[in-house]
Amino acid sequence: METDETDRVLPFQLQFDKPVASQVKIAEWNPEKDLLAMVTEDSKILLHRFNWQRLWTISPGRNITSLCWRPDGKAIAVGLEDGTISLHDVENGKLLRSLKSHTVAVVCLNWEEEGQLIRDDSKNSSSYEDRTSRFFPPAPRVPRMPGVVSGDTGFMDDSEDSYRELSNSSYQRFNILCSGDKDGSICFSIFGIFPIGKINIHKFSVPTPFIDKQTPRQILNSSIYKVSLSKDLCRLIVMCSGELNENRESRESQMVRQGMHSLVLDTSIFLKRKSELHQLAQQASNIEDLTEVIRASLSVMCKQWSDAMHTFHEKFDYLSTLIIDHALDSTPQEEFLSLLGGARTSSAVHQFLVNSLGEVGVKRVLKVICGTAKELQRIVLDHLQPAAEIIGFRMGELRGLSRWRARYHGIGLDEMLINNATEKCGMILVQIERFMRVLSSVEQQFSNFFNWLLKCIKLLMQEPSDQLLPYNSELVVIFLKFLYDQDPVKQLLEVDHDIEVDLETMQRVKELVQFGGFSDCEYLQRTLAKEFQQMEDSFKEAFLMPFTTISRKMLCEDLLPLFPLPSSSSSASASASVSMAIPMSISYYEDASQAVSSHQTCQHSFVDYVCFQVPDEPFSDIANCIGVIRGFTHDLSSSKNGYTSLEAVLLYVPAGYECVDLSLYKDSQIVLLLNGASASSESSGDACMMIVQASELPFISISRFTDLNLWNLYQLKDSTVQLQMENEKVRNIPHSVIAPLAVSASRGVACVFAARKRALVYILEEDEEEVPDTE
Repeated sequence: METDETDRVLPFQLQFDKPVASQVKIAEWNPEKDLLAMVTEDSKILLHRFNWQRLWTISPGRNITSLCWRPDGKAIAVGLEDGTISLHDVENGKLLRSLKSHTVAVVCLNWEEEGQLIRDDSKNSSSYEDRTSRFFPPAPRVPRMPGVVSGDTGFMDDSEDSYRELSNSSYQRFNILCSGDKDGSICFSIFGIFPIGKINIHKFSVPTPFIDKQTPRQILNSSIYKVSLSKDLCRLIVMCSGELNENRESRESQMVRQGMHSLVLDTSIFLKRKSELHQLAQQASNIEDLTEVIRASLSVMCKQWSDAMHTFHEKFDYLSTLIIDHALDSTPQEEFLSLLGGARTSSAVHQFLVNSLGEVGVKRVLKVICGTAKELQRIVLDHLQPAAEIIGFRMGELRGLSRWRARYHGIGLDEMLINNATEKCGMILVQIERFMRVLSSVEQQFSNFFNWLLKCIKLLMQEPSDQLLPYNSELVVIFLKFLYDQDPVKQLLEVDHDIEVDLETMQRVKELVQFGGFSDCEYLQRTLAKEFQQMEDSFKEAFLMPFTTISRKMLCEDLLPLFPLPSSSSSASASASVSMAIPMSISYYEDASQAVSSHQTCQHSFVDYVCFQVPDEPFSDIANCIGVIRGFTHDLSSSKNGYTSLEAVLLYVPAGYECVDLSLYKDSQIVLLLNGASASSESSGDACMMIVQASELPFISISRFTDLNLWNLYQLKDSTVQLQMENEKVRNIPHSVIAPLAVSASRGVACVFAARKRALVYILEEDEEEVPDTE
């Protein structure tokens, strides 16, 4: 019995007390594994196991402002101060993808997945299968720049499959990454890689069904603090600060109040159209990946060919100098043509071929140019052309979907734009074919020219030349006239170059258009690089329509003013700095009263909880309190019929303590991290961690009939609950603690950070099954 009691995991058992090198400002547990990601004050990301073994450390080089795990725990999203969101592999921290969705700091991230795999849920929707693998080998990878080691400049390792796994979402649960910035914008991306919508809180006109339908309300100068998408993806709760503006018919009655507000946004389009959005995101994100392969291929090819041509001109430009030194009135081409015609060799050409260039120099330049040409052909065949072919197939798939207007017109898949993008895919394949013909011809011309030069050098040096390869005199003439000082290969790899096409050829192209299949008559005048640019622009235009359509379908359903902010915080940046210091948490729990949910009406069986610390300054009579609200999104249709399920309660923090951070935990529990009011960074401190069962609290219904003059928390000041140290689950901590509090609902553990750079890991509850793996 004693042994069993000793081995039993007790609630609030301290597992580890470890030092940390730098103070931690953000911490998040992996939802599937015993891993803790932490962001230090110097913006480094550390990943630790439960036993505090460090797996990796990365530094993005920019200030990190938010952090979030993908629902399956295989990737982590990092929000940066410049508005970038970067995705990193959990295994090694490698950068998988970067999205520039915002223009200012990304202050919050939320990654939520729908509860079921994409499948045939009704007669009106079908399961999704990516058919590309049936007809094509695995998609090509980005080619490496010559001399670049794997891992440099963002190029992927050939053995690195994490990026491909991130993009291959055929068998993933449908998930959405939400991100909010300090200027009031919220962005949405499917699977964290395909942007599908963007909204701005400033532009929302908040409905006021109980006050005056003619009185619009808007939140001005807002800053997002926290976003949380519901489990069924139908609602988004937004915690934001800003000026709540009510414009009545009379300007004298215009009212502006600065405060913290909670919004509910209707995002049911994600659930209603999840199958269509899944297919669109899968195809579009893979097209974007393959577009990067083409872009990198063109860049590598241009660099390699430019280097080869530099080697050629570096050697042969010396002939022009010799011609000038010998006072000859001719060009290098004329001198070579004279040599080809059998005339007497000039002293400049003789000195150049025999003394300067020589047989070794000719062979070296020939090897460089012909080797580069073969490398360019390899890049085209292994990377560029397969990528273009798969893009064409995927655009063909989207073209077919765009014609199913009943399903795909509603998400903005425009048939005309998709048709235009599909034609551009065909044109890029035509341009690739032309490039290969030009490259092959140029390689042959160079090889023939150098074979002739070797023959000339042997004759000038009076050496036998029987073993040399033959040459074609006519091709030598063509090379000297058209290729010696021109570069058709480089021209095809440049954007700012127009190709001259004779009128007869243009007329034939126009005649071919009459037969159908394409409508572009000017493609022969464009280079390969220019064609790629136009194809990429057509993709952006085609995929912008779904982005715009989905953005317009997300509307604000409800607004709940929580509490005013100090009047001194007149600007958005000032109010944001105030709100950032306020602990908040949002979560969704299964509602036993609605065990059955309707897929068609989005009536979900989860009830939302919003928990936050009430600032002392605006509420001196209800200071040191925690506010808890539930049912904000719960059954919003009932509120439109005149009654509400919105409930709230105020919790008084025990005397002598103040709330440092809080987190909603599983089974409607709230974990509070409290500091002794007299604790300081120099003292050892007196802190505690407390668990409160929220579902058992005496909630009071809050009326939605609210005017801007009344903040909802005033309705609760006469009915607060005093938290007692002896009545709750409490663990004393012999340190002064600071935010953040990292709680893992799936593992039942919490990590607390002490002011003296220490991390304490606790087991939150009794667990008779298994202690988290520490190996």
